[in-house]
Amino acid sequence: MKIKNNVMHWQIHWMLLGLIVLCFTHCKQDEVKQETGFDPAKPVVVTDFYPKEGGVGNNLVIYGENFGNDLSKIKVVIGGKVAKVVGVNNNSLYCVIPEEAYDGDIKVSILGDNKEELAQAASKEAFSYTRKWLVSTFLGKYYQVGTDFQEKEGPFNDCGGFKGMEWFSFDPKNHNHLYVAAGSSSSRLIDFEKQYVSYFRTTLDNVGVLTWRTDGNQDMIVSHNHASDTKYGNYIFSRESNFTQKQAIEVYMRGVRGTFVHPQTGMLYYSRFRAGDIRSYNFTTKEDKLVFTNPYSGVAIYMVLHPSGDYAYLVEYDKHFIMRTDYDRVNKTFKIPYTICGAAGTSGYADGIGTNARLNSPVQGVFVKNPDYEISGGDQYDFYFCDRNNHAIRILTPKGRVSTYAGRGNNGTSGYVNGDLRTEARFNSPQAIAYDEVKKCFYIGEAGNWLIRKISKEE
Repeated sequence: MKIKNNVMHWQIHWMLLGLIVLCFTHCKQDEVKQETGFDPAKPVVVTDFYPKEGGVGNNLVIYGENFGNDLSKIKVVIGGKVAKVVGVNNNSLYCVIPEEAYDGDIKVSILGDNKEELAQAASKEAFSYTRKWLVSTFLGKYYQVGTDFQEKEGPFNDCGGFKGMEWFSFDPKNHNHLYVAAGSSSSRLIDFEKQYVSYFRTTLDNVGVLTWRTDGNQDMIVSHNHASDTKYGNYIFSRESNFTQKQAIEVYMRGVRGTFVHPQTGMLYYSRFRAGDIRSYNFTTKEDKLVFTNPYSGVAIYMVLHPSGDYAYLVEYDKHFIMRTDYDRVNKTFKIPYTICGAAGTSGYADGIGTNARLNSPVQGVFVKNPDYEISGGDQYDFYFCDRNNHAIRILTPKGRVSTYAGRGNNGTSGYVNGDLRTEARFNSPQAIAYDEVKKCFYIGEAGNWLIRKISKEE
C-alpha cells in the first residue's frame, strides 16, 4: 500500500505563510497605507485559490476582492465545513483546510457585528480534497489519572481500558474477531460484528502471543510465557470448543515470546527467552528440535512470518534490531538469520537503510502489500512495526529501508494526540499492531495509554 508523507504540504505551508507575512508587513514606517475595509456597496468576489488540492490541516490562500481586513468578520466554508481563517488582506485571505471537506466547494462570507451574513461569494472551481491517513482512537477510555482505570466487558463505547497489550491476531476464519494477547493482564476478544469487547479466558497467567494452525480446522495456538523449565509453553485451543478448551503441546518451553506456523509444512516455530534460540515442533511426529541459535540469550524475540512463507523477521526487542531468516523449501527449514535493520545492542532513533537505522525496543509487526511494487516485481510487502520506546510506527521495506510512518512528531515525545500521522499524532509505548485487509486500516495497542488506536483514511 502507498502512504504519502506531508513534506511537500509543509513546504507549501511555510511558503504561503511567508507570502502572507510579506503581505501584512510594510517596508518603511512612512509608507504605511491604510488597509481597505469591506465596502458594502461593492460585491465580494472569489477569483482564484492556491493550492488546488490538499487535505485536512493543509493551508489555502483564496484570492478575490472586497474581503475587508477584519479577521473576526470572515467566514470560509470548504466542502460544507467551516475553515479556520488566520489572515485577511482585502484581496486575499489565508485559511486552513478543515476535516472532511470532501465536496470542495469554497464559499466566503462577510459577517456583521451580530454574525449575520452581509455578503457572500463562491469559487467557480472546486478544491480537490485529498483524503488523508489519520490517527484516531478506536477503543478504550483515556485515563488521565491511573488509579481511575477500569477494565470490563462491554460495547465499544463502554469497555474500559486495555492494559498490557502485546499481540493482536485476527481469526483467519472470522475476520470480525480480533484477539488481544495481554501478558499478565486480561486477554480480550474484539467482536466487530457485535461491536462488543469480551474477555478471552485462557486460565494462563501470562499470554505472550497468539497464532493459528494452517490445517483445515485452523485451531488457535496460545503461548504461556513463564520462567519454569518444567512447564509447557504452548497450548492448542480448539475451534470446535469455541476456543474454550485447551490441550498442551507436551514440550517444556520457557519464555516463549514468538510463534508462527509455516503454511507449507504446518510446523510450529517458536522462540525461547532464556536460551535465546528458535526451535520447531512437528505436530505429526511430535519431534521438537533446534532450528538455530540466536546471537544473544536472555532476550525477547518476536517473530513474524512473511505471507509467502519465504522468510520471517525476528524482532529483537531487547537488542533493538531486526533479523531475517530465509526459508529453504528443499530442506524444509529456516537458515541462519542475518541483520536486516538496526544495530544490535544500540538503541536510538534514526531513519535509514539497514544498520544505519536505529530502533528502540521494537515489538509486533505486520506485512502489508504495497501496490507500487507490482510493476517492479519481487517482494510485494512492506513491514509495519511498533517501535515501542520511540513511540512510533515504523516501516521496513523489502530493501531494508526504515522510515517513520506515524508518531514522533515535531518534538519526538510520547503522548496522546490524534490527527495527522507525523505532524500531530502522538503515541505512548505502542506494542501491538494488526492490519485489517478488509477495512484497509491499522489497529495499534498502546501500553502507555491503555488504548487501541486506529490509522485509516478519512471515510
